[in-house]
Amino acid sequence: MDTINDFIANALPYTEWPMFLLLIGGGLFLVFYSKLMPYRFFGHAIAITAGKYDNSNSKGEVSSFQALSAAVAATVGLGNISGVAIAIHDGGPGVVFWIWMTALIGMCIKFYSCSLAIMYRGTDSDGKLQGGPMYYITRGLGEKARPLAIFFAICGLFGFLGVFTANQFTETFMSVVEPGSNIIEMSDENWKWTIGLILAIITSFVIFGGLTKIAKVASAIVPFMVAVYLIAVIAVMAMNSGQIFPALKMIFTEAWNFKSLATGGFWGLVIIGVRRAMFSNEAGLGSAPMYHGQSKNDEPIREGLVAMLGPFIDTILVCTFTAIVIILSGAYLEDSSGIVMTLSAFERTLFGWGDILLMVIVTAFALSTLFTYSYYGVKSLSFLTNAKIGKLYNWYFVIMIVFAAVASLELVKNLIDLSYALMVIPNMIAVLLLAPKVNVELKKYIIKLKDGRS
Repeated sequence: MDTINDFIANALPYTEWPMFLLLIGGGLFLVFYSKLMPYRFFGHAIAITAGKYDNSNSKGEVSSFQALSAAVAATVGLGNISGVAIAIHDGGPGVVFWIWMTALIGMCIKFYSCSLAIMYRGTDSDGKLQGGPMYYITRGLGEKARPLAIFFAICGLFGFLGVFTANQFTETFMSVVEPGSNIIEMSDENWKWTIGLILAIITSFVIFGGLTKIAKVASAIVPFMVAVYLIAVIAVMAMNSGQIFPALKMIFTEAWNFKSLATGGFWGLVIIGVRRAMFSNEAGLGSAPMYHGQSKNDEPIREGLVAMLGPFIDTILVCTFTAIVIILSGAYLEDSSGIVMTLSAFERTLFGWGDILLMVIVTAFALSTLFTYSYYGVKSLSFLTNAKIGKLYNWYFVIMIVFAAVASLELVKNLIDLSYALMVIPNMIAVLLLAPKVNVELKKYIIKLKDGRS
């Protein structure tokens, strides 16, 4: 594991510039190219998600709300709870500002990529409707771009593993429950193997049921758990209201700290923010278009607007609240990282039992993330082979959950960071090249909306 980690850690710096230029540079281009249209239609996006424009006769497997829930299930989770803690640990409070900036740009990227997912839907070897980067690359850019789609799908075989979630759930369980003392006396390593195995078994019950089952479970769990988490965080903020503005001030002032303690100084601080924001909301990554491409919606712009809400929910709201709790509790000053830091912050601020509440929330988030991530991997392998072989990804996914439970945080973090950075390259190239096609559809949609035909 150390050898693998060293190899990945050495490869990571080479992906920083391409990722930054495509995600931030490309994202800013889309923001101005769209004339801020997605942001101006924010209220309309909420109305679509509420089901106001649903059409049962549209093609697809799930509703726009279910697609958003499933996509948010894959992103609202440990990326927002422990990912923010890792970011603050690695770069200090100022990193949160760069997470916000990346998320705001990410909303526009999601709008374009998920509109393309509906515009260029294809079918797999079973004749089922499919959407996502592999399809808008090959159908939108043509067969000459197939190597880009293949590269994306190969990276997805690693990027869509639930290793980070399994690892951080195990850390949470070990830290809160202390099973070696409170359940059965066993070494920490044996307990980690056991937790990994149990997590793998629970996950397999849902993921072998297919997309419809995943979407149903996700749309039931996610809104409720996000609500519970936000109530807990708001309670902490209400009890420590005097420290909210100092915490926010620290985020803004430290964001421009050119003598940052982050590796790589100020540039390192920005890169950490971009990486963690991408891990939090997956904008530019190309995962959400796979779900939104399955939506019962024949109107690409409408689906793009629904998808745009994802980064707002999971990064602007959930990540910010998590960061404020970590900063006002003083937990960020400790030498812990990941979920252990967030657990410490909640325990301090919620009468000593906040870590137990967080454990319950993390369990739901972890399971919903594992249920949804497996589907992305199945689609990647299906594209490279066929739909029948693609389903075998679930076995590989389940086995890797067990290994992730005993792996180091550094290894799983580096594996995901490298895979994500590589996946951004083909996806963002396609989104930028196909953006004019989305703008044409956007103009048509605005006219229809004004005429009351949408």
